[in-house]
Amino acid sequence: MAASHSDRRFFGFLPEAALPGALLVATAIAAMIVVNSPLGGGYQSILASKVAIGPGEFSIDMKVSDWIKNALMAIFFFFVGLELKRELLEGQLSNAKAALLPMLAAAGGMAAPALLFLLFAGGAGFGRGWAIPAATDIAFALGVLSLLGNRVPASLKAFLLAVAVVDDLGAILIVAFFYTDTVHTTPLMIAAGITGLLFAINRLRVASIPVYLIIGVVLWIFMYQSGISATIAGVVVAAFVPLKAKDGTSPLHNAEHAFRPWVMFLVMPIFAFANAGVDLRGASAYFTHPITLGAAFGLALGKPVGILLMTWVGAKLVRATVPGTWIQIVGVGFIAGIGFTMSLFIGALAFTDPTLATPVRLGVYAGSIASAVVGLIILARTLPSSGAAPAVSTDETSHVMLGR
Repeated sequence: MAASHSDRRFFGFLPEAALPGALLVATAIAAMIVVNSPLGGGYQSILASKVAIGPGEFSIDMKVSDWIKNALMAIFFFFVGLELKRELLEGQLSNAKAALLPMLAAAGGMAAPALLFLLFAGGAGFGRGWAIPAATDIAFALGVLSLLGNRVPASLKAFLLAVAVVDDLGAILIVAFFYTDTVHTTPLMIAAGITGLLFAINRLRVASIPVYLIIGVVLWIFMYQSGISATIAGVVVAAFVPLKAKDGTSPLHNAEHAFRPWVMFLVMPIFAFANAGVDLRGASAYFTHPITLGAAFGLALGKPVGILLMTWVGAKLVRATVPGTWIQIVGVGFIAGIGFTMSLFIGALAFTDPTLATPVRLGVYAGSIASAVVGLIILARTLPSSGAAPAVSTDETSHVMLGR
């Protein structure tokens, strides 16, 4: 019998759901090799070179690294916004009681890492980076969990996905409210008017994704000029893509399906390649840097502690069924500590000083790797040798949460 979509393996052992995470690892390793090779100077020069796009005085002039951070990541945030809207309308997050447990877990999984970061780095004057360990890399986390195959119950995968989606919403709000220094009123008012236009075409249930994207590009320009992170434009546009069109199709589902491979296999790897390289020459001086320690311990310790504590509180408050044993919740909490691309993104927003990029990256690497290893060990030792439920991919996990 032919292998199902979820059972497909690559290189003889790698589950399909793990491919995005594996590609991120490969691009991070490639960035490390390039930065520490004779090509390192050219790599840094390309990222620092200026590129202007647009006509004359209306052009936007940014470094290549800033185009990646502001434009490519806006596409990523558009995709995240689509996932978030789907979960809020159809998924586990659409049911208030069912959503409360992962929402509380995600809140704990953001608060505890932030407090640990401040404990290590706040007193040293680096408190601005408090949100670095608060983020979870959904693709990476689900990819790591998929390595355990059908041993992982669908309910546990769905719980991790719900926590990660809420975590992404928190990251979006943090970027919008805490990493905006100066706001320019006129462009912001124009952006508000464009948002009103998006609302109008949503009410008309316009199904054309290109229409939303064209308006989104204009919104991105004015968001950028307003001083608010332009990536937020992606989330705003996604919020108005209709779930159902007049002809019965789902523009939201279609857009999410169309953008998934581009985001997972192009946007995120490019971002990782541009932001994951660490010059190892002199890096040892940063091993005990407050930012390194805050990010590492925030991810590897704060995440599981915060998720476990608030899951317990949520279970007591709403008498919700915990999707596994408590030690398995700890394991999932560690898996959620894989911050990687989202943590690197927030680190780039928090600290623009190039000298602080190394401790940010070292801390995110250390915390994410430790979280992945410990989480896998815990789950491998506590899950049954063969699961009662079939293995599911990221898409299929979503369907479990939709009750389909």
